[in-house]
Amino acid sequence: MCKLKDVINSVLELYDAVVVAEEGEAHRRFDLCFLRLKEYFELPWASLRSMVEPLFAERSLINHSEYLPNARVVVSTAIDITESEVLTEKGDLITYDYLVIATGHVDIGALARNDKLCFYQAVTCRNDTGPQTRTKKLSQYETENERIKSSNSILIVGGGPTGVELAGEIAVDFPDKKVTLVHRGSRLLEFIGPKAGKKAMDWLISKKVEVILGQFINNELDGVYETSSGETIKTDCYYDCTGKPMGSSWLKQTVLKNSLDIHGRLMVDANLRVKGHKNIFGIGDITDIPEIKQGYLAQRHAMVAAKNLKLLMTGGEESGMATYRAAWPLAFVSLGRNDAVAQILFITMIGYIPGMIKSRDLFVGKTRKQLGLTSDLPLGLEGDR
Repeated sequence: MCKLKDVINSVLELYDAVVVAEEGEAHRRFDLCFLRLKEYFELPWASLRSMVEPLFAERSLINHSEYLPNARVVVSTAIDITESEVLTEKGDLITYDYLVIATGHVDIGALARNDKLCFYQAVTCRNDTGPQTRTKKLSQYETENERIKSSNSILIVGGGPTGVELAGEIAVDFPDKKVTLVHRGSRLLEFIGPKAGKKAMDWLISKKVEVILGQFINNELDGVYETSSGETIKTDCYYDCTGKPMGSSWLKQTVLKNSLDIHGRLMVDANLRVKGHKNIFGIGDITDIPEIKQGYLAQRHAMVAAKNLKLLMTGGEESGMATYRAAWPLAFVSLGRNDAVAQILFITMIGYIPGMIKSRDLFVGKTRKQLGLTSDLPLGLEGDR
């Protein structure tokens, strides 16, 4: 056995596995195989800005070859895992010494109604769930932008972070549009505290967004949507921003089937190894770690996993492995280009200060620099380089 050819397989949909891959890339003596559904990496929290400003996607969509020039990138879906191999939908059988699972939630972002239906059909059939190339994805954002610009009224369903951020982006960039946000729950942003949800709602209302709580969409006919209370909403454009399914259903027929909890999350130990498997790591949203699911925490998972992988692959003792502790509540939700609502422990704030932290560039420049790329910040943001 050639000990210098350990294989890390990153099976992913989220940012965390990219960080693991980038860390592995720094150690060229290990073979790195990166399994991904698309040829590019997208910062998921930048997708909504790209809908109102397609040029923004030029920086947030990154071909894997740009930051992993020496890795083997397999563009396919994993359909099975054994103790030593991963089988892809294309029929490739990839052997591994160490495996990283980072499939997280299936990130569907904000999709128009018909696109949403097509997406779920694609997931069911295990087909491609979106553009596989960067060029096609950029074109998709241009199409979405034209859809928004040509609409006088826009209906957004779902009051979680995706729905709230999309409403904020449209309200700021297109203040003449009639934006309506419908949410089934009793308040917005239910994943964080009620004060943050109230502040976000007040901000949206101040931007003339109509917010309807405690209702959901029952029926649609010719652009007229009926809510659960019988209210009708006529709109030119409809975006479904309701829940993201966990990206773990495929694991139920693999060797990891007994490592999933009742919610479909991977159970991991303090070293982020999947329980019952010493050479398989789980990171990101897919794990059962009791904390808010946020991109910056995915990065923390990835750094711990990468450190432990390096230790094990260089013959280090397991007793020296890094441990991960669940983080305190910390969340930022963008409200257009300049504002944001933030919850830091038990403190809630809204406005320009949290907006400076997230909303101006959505961490795109920072992330690009972490991947060894130029930040390419637009004119006026050079100070963040």
